Amino acid sequence: MTATETRSGSAPQANQELIYQLDDRPAPLPATFAALQHVLASFVGIITPTLIIGSALGLGAYVPYLVSMALFVSGLGTFVQAKRIGPIGSGLLCLQGTSFGFLSAILSAGFIVKGRGGSPEDILATLFGVSFCAAFVEIAFSQCINKLRRVITPVVTGTIICLMGLSLIKVAMTDIAGGYGAADLGALPNLALAGLVIGIIVVLNRFKWPVLRLSAVIVALTIGYLVAWAMGKVDFSGLAELPLLSVPQPFKFGFAFDWMAFIPIAVIFLITPLETAGDLTANSMISRQPVRGPLYMRRIRSGILADGCSSAVAAVFNSLPMTTFSQNNGVIQLTGVASRHVGFYIAGILILLGLFPAVGGVLQMMPKPVLGGATLIMFGTVAIAGIKILAEAGLHRRNMLIVAISLGLGLGVASVPEALSAMPEVLKNIFGSPITIGAFSAILLNLFLPREPDEQDAFGPDELIEDAVGTNTLAVNIPDYSRRHGEHCDVVSRQIRAQSPG
Repeated sequence: MTATETRSGSAPQANQELIYQLDDRPAPLPATFAALQHVLASFVGIITPTLIIGSALGLGAYVPYLVSMALFVSGLGTFVQAKRIGPIGSGLLCLQGTSFGFLSAILSAGFIVKGRGGSPEDILATLFGVSFCAAFVEIAFSQCINKLRRVITPVVTGTIICLMGLSLIKVAMTDIAGGYGAADLGALPNLALAGLVIGIIVVLNRFKWPVLRLSAVIVALTIGYLVAWAMGKVDFSGLAELPLLSVPQPFKFGFAFDWMAFIPIAVIFLITPLETAGDLTANSMISRQPVRGPLYMRRIRSGILADGCSSAVAAVFNSLPMTTFSQNNGVIQLTGVASRHVGFYIAGILILLGLFPAVGGVLQMMPKPVLGGATLIMFGTVAIAGIKILAEAGLHRRNMLIVAISLGLGLGVASVPEALSAMPEVLKNIFGSPITIGAFSAILLNLFLPREPDEQDAFGPDELIEDAVGTNTLAVNIPDYSRRHGEHCDVVSRQIRAQSPG
């Protein structure tokens, strides 16, 4: 495809072998089979943030319920994206799930409440109350995304996404060692379990078959779980105490608000829409839909609006913020099924899984080293995705200065929080978050550092959504192995880059 053809707004021809087009209605059997593949590719990404936060903040008794709600609201969000209700929803086969991008900010907010002596119920009330309010930042952003393109540029998003991944490496390494407060922290069996999971993921990603790459994480976790069970590290006796059904209860833990917790989460709600725009661009290309023109931009706005609304609904039903996942794009390419009606089947499966707390109970018992082995790769991939954005934005003198200062401040306060000890308590809690201080630094420097004629970003500012974001479809949620290693990655990247005037 030439740049001229793409600029005309015609549907890209990245996938000439679609069995079912966007508005086709597959029969129940093939639709169910395709839906199951989407669920398997995304399942780990949906439940892992909840498992990490539950472990780090000591929410153990509530984790099965929280996992159930994560699956339940993912089903609701997926249905809205595929169905398109009024102005909400892209109308594409998009799967929504819990976002890894919020992990650092959510953990910071939880530790603020915990540090004040708050109970697990207080922590959850604050997390969900703050997330509900912050979701309206993304809802507002969806309506003015073009007007903010000079503020939220690739150098800003790349810096923040890089900080997201780097600041979470400590969480993964702690799990690899055995978990917070573990009596056997750093024991060799723990390291061996994590090494097994990492090794399986690496090996499966070297195969040429996309199905193996897509299932690498879930296969590695399953094998690691079974090995840990054989080692006597898993006890299923607690499953008998779980109820048969999880009944969704709005604000089950109450509603609380804290400005110090709100600001870091609100900042992330300014970044994840750009990730969503990239995922929707790739989805449109794979589904042979336009990636230019009014229909495309309507889908971007409506898809981001659906993300914000789904995040608000997720908070109401006691789950973490949501985002559009990218790994289902690889499944569409693999199966040749782009029908948005498959999204209804995906939604139904996720909602059914969410109603049974035994699913969350089994996952809660996953040994920390097994989970840590997978999340280490996930968080490292997040950091690499940020570096990729920065490299494509152009690491000239001005951008390098922005990145150096912002990363330095963010990682600095994470490593030496005592550096802010003389600040007032409010400012200390706000700027103690690496995401917040790094984001503010990147945004302010990007606004006020003058550009020199020979120092222009690789992506023109007027093409932020369609070029800068469109080429960066590696999800914060989980490594998309199909897109990273698959042949389709190069095709999509070349086609989107062909649109860039620079």
